[in-house]
Amino acid sequence: MSFAKMTIRELAAFLACKKELCPEEVVLLEADQRHGAADLLKTYYRRREAQFKEEARLQKMLVEEKKLWEQGFKAVAGVDEAGRGPLAGPVVAAAVIFKSDIHINGLNDSKQLSAATRERIFEHIIMEAEAYGIGSASREEIDQLNIHHATLLAMRRALDRLQLLPDFVLVDGFPISQCSFRQKAIKGGDTLSQSIAAASVLAKVTRDKMMTDLHVHYPRYGFDRNKGYGTLEHRRALFDYGPCPAHRRSFRLTYN
Repeated sequence: MSFAKMTIRELAAFLACKKELCPEEVVLLEADQRHGAADLLKTYYRRREAQFKEEARLQKMLVEEKKLWEQGFKAVAGVDEAGRGPLAGPVVAAAVIFKSDIHINGLNDSKQLSAATRERIFEHIIMEAEAYGIGSASREEIDQLNIHHATLLAMRRALDRLQLLPDFVLVDGFPISQCSFRQKAIKGGDTLSQSIAAASVLAKVTRDKMMTDLHVHYPRYGFDRNKGYGTLEHRRALFDYGPCPAHRRSFRLTYN
């Protein structure tokens, strides 16, 4: 192949589609004296370095799963929640099981991702997961049980909705009481486990949609923007209008 016969635009299109250059192609590109070609090669190297770093990060997120797979556990479920802290709305949990050969590029703790990235990765998780389940506990259940026990209830419901029974459960933060499966709680698990991170994304995206739906019924509080968290806008609305049926009465509703 003669890169010298390509225009810079053609060369840019070629490199954009090329996952990895062979040694001969590298030699030819490095020999190309055009400034544009040199810049494109530098961009390619930077992209490849970023890819290597991302692959290494994702491998670190599989350490817990790999330990369990090596011990003979096949269906390892990751569990996480969204919505413990807000003043309004439900708490939502998710459980996800992946096969050992599945990797989700860009996956991370949902709090580290933009809303658009979460939406995109949500679809990848749904397509690639061997099984997933989503459960929630309502505002009424939160007020009746307290947020901790309501969160555990949502997690158990998520596990119950898995299409495949897990052999082992990895959960972010704290163990799930009354859980019939073997489990391990991992502090900061949404950055250390692929399946927990995936669960955090499913829970977050699902809850955000639920809060957007609540906004239609109670638009004064800005639920489509604050998702029920105690932002200044939300607190001012509470001061002006008082709580709505979606607000958690067992929480301290701050009005200023």
